[in-house]
Amino acid sequence: MAMRKTQFAEGEYYHIYNRGVDKRSIFDDREDVERFLQCMQEFNVAEPIGSLYENSFKRDQLGGPASKLVVEEEDLPLVEFIAYCLNPNHYHLILKQIVERGIEKIMQRVGTGHTMFFNNKYERNGSLFQGRFKALHIDSNEYLLHLSGYVNLNERVHQLGGPASKLVRSSWGEYTDERISGICKKEIIFDQFKNRDEYKEFALSSLESIIRRKQELKGIEDFLLE
Repeated sequence: MAMRKTQFAEGEYYHIYNRGVDKRSIFDDREDVERFLQCMQEFNVAEPIGSLYENSFKRDQLGGPASKLVVEEEDLPLVEFIAYCLNPNHYHLILKQIVERGIEKIMQRVGTGHTMFFNNKYERNGSLFQGRFKALHIDSNEYLLHLSGYVNLNERVHQLGGPASKLVRSSWGEYTDERISGICKKEIIFDQFKNRDEYKEFALSSLESIIRRKQELKGIEDFLLE
């Protein structure tokens, strides 16, 4: 297997994305979306947990003081989620790597787990995603800020409407509604704004700029995942 151009390092931020093989859907209903999100959360541990079913069984069996240390050790995260958007035929994530090979481990688990679930549910075989997940190093603070808006509002980039819009799940709500705690570590973004409203204004403005430049960016189709 060829070595990736982007090498992952602890403490660094990365844009992770992929789409369905032949641009096919990877989420056909809300259950598929919620299952993928569950994979993101439960597979984000240093020690392998097996399947989501196996992990659920383990949680039911663990109990009492004797098991507390074991659970804490196994729950060490591989990555931090900064932002995400799950669209019908592709996804975008902003991840911070916490441990060595953390991004590779969690994305392999999530990709395999979702493919097995999807293929079993819809009685299909073969690959679901278009090869290995793609990765870009976020090498500046400005890049991180603008990309957070792009990812949080990604459905608007693709102008999704109708039934497709109902299959979108993003971290936008976490960023704009204080009642939603979610899974993202938002401090790296929020610490640079006075409040949520200021960030929301920034993100919407940034997105407008990206949409205006969309024709100019045709050459980087992989980034936009048309």
